[in-house]
Amino acid sequence: FSVPCSAILSSYLLGERLNLLGKLGCLLSLVGSTVMVIHAPEDEEVTTLEEMTSKLKEPGFLAYAAILLALCFLLIFYLAPRYGQSNILIYLAICSVIGAFSVSSVKGLGIAIKGFFAGQPVLQNPLTWILVITLVASITTQINYLNKALDIFNTSLVFPIYYVLFTTIVITTSIILFKEWVTMTVVDIIGTVCGFLTIILGVFLLHAFKDMDVSFGNLPQVLQNEEPAPVTRDDKNILIEVDNSSIAPEDKPKVFMLCT
Repeated sequence: FSVPCSAILSSYLLGERLNLLGKLGCLLSLVGSTVMVIHAPEDEEVTTLEEMTSKLKEPGFLAYAAILLALCFLLIFYLAPRYGQSNILIYLAICSVIGAFSVSSVKGLGIAIKGFFAGQPVLQNPLTWILVITLVASITTQINYLNKALDIFNTSLVFPIYYVLFTTIVITTSIILFKEWVTMTVVDIIGTVCGFLTIILGVFLLHAFKDMDVSFGNLPQVLQNEEPAPVTRDDKNILIEVDNSSIAPEDKPKVFMLCT
């Protein structure tokens, strides 16, 4: 609900305009994300920190995490200083990429909290403190760059795009970490792809047409064809009939005007 709520509240409280195509983009982004979540496979049951540790040590997730870290460093140290003030995707991409680590940390800390109340020695496990440090660092980074994006760009654009990017990366991380793609059926794969394409369309409508003045009130004027421009005659010597609406009698000569 953060996408429509942020668009509505920013419109009423901050005076930021969201045109008809932007509203349609919010709706498509929400629908696409919902379709992806519906067709996403269920989590593999992980109940202890030892099982979580084995998942985090797998080569596939380690390679994925290394790629995300490299992308994050590239965005923070190279792209953000150069294009962050003009491109809305830079800061939001940083928040979304870091979000993969924050969600994974929350997942692990949830398991640690359950183990703590069950009497397990979770405080002696190094993974617990690694997850705490990762969570604090990732959330701090997300808040920092999200505030930078909100200071520069329209709020009604920031939250939908951030929601879409964050949801996509989190689902991808969950699939890789817990190997959920193995259990996905053909229907779920098609649904996930269709949901992702719907998200792309929604983001395109939000970003590409944000400056257009399109609403339900002026929609007929936007869609109607423009009147044809009058024909301009370049010839300076044109023979024009003065009164072409009336038919001159046959016994009287016709009158013409020679324009030079």
